[in-house]
Amino acid sequence: MANIKSQKKRNKQNEANRLRNRVVRGSTRTAVAKARTAVVEKQENSEEMVLKAIIALDKAAQKGIIHKNNAARKKSHLMKKLAASKQG
Repeated sequence: MANIKSQKKRNKQNEANRLRNRVVRGSTRTAVAKARTAVVEKQENSEEMVLKAIIALDKAAQKGIIHKNNAARKKSHLMKKLAASKQG
């Protein structure tokens, strides 16, 4: 446990941020997983699901919850899968 007043405050802030970020990170992961399964199973709404996942990734990256390159990589992989499923 911290003894310094500023570190006690910092710990409280870190915990609050962790809980807030956890919600966004979880919903982003869910959106990506749903989009991935929609593309693999070739569902009608797969394009819509991918767009929702991309929006979620962009928001998470903008808020600094995930790194922007991480979001870009995941978006790229989703679009690649979507394009491949449309061709084949």
